[in-house]
Amino acid sequence: MASQRLVDRWFALTRDRMPGLAPNRDWPVHLDHCFQRILLDNAVGTKWNEDIPAPAYRNASDDVLARAIALGEAVIAGKENLASLNDNSLAWRGKEPARV
Repeated sequence: MASQRLVDRWFALTRDRMPGLAPNRDWPVHLDHCFQRILLDNAVGTKWNEDIPAPAYRNASDDVLARAIALGEAVIAGKENLASLNDNSLAWRGKEPARV
C-alpha cells in the first residue's frame, strides 16, 4: 500500500499539474484518469490492473507509485514522451496507437 505522501503527490501530479499543462502541450490526453492509466501502465510494464487491484492509488506499492510519479515528472520536464508512453499503454490493452 502506497504511503499517504506518495498518494498526495500522485493526485497533485495527475489531477492538477498534468491536466493543467495539457492545453499548452502536444499531448495525446488531457484527462486525469488518462494520465493515471498511462503512468501506472508504464510503471508496471503492463495493464496496471493485472498487477494491482483497484483502486491503484490505495493498493500500489510505494515503489510502483514512485516510478509512476517519476515518469510523470519526466514527461513534464520533456525527458519522456507522453505519446510513446500512451502507445505502450494502449498496446498492453490490445488497442491501436493513438493518433494526434
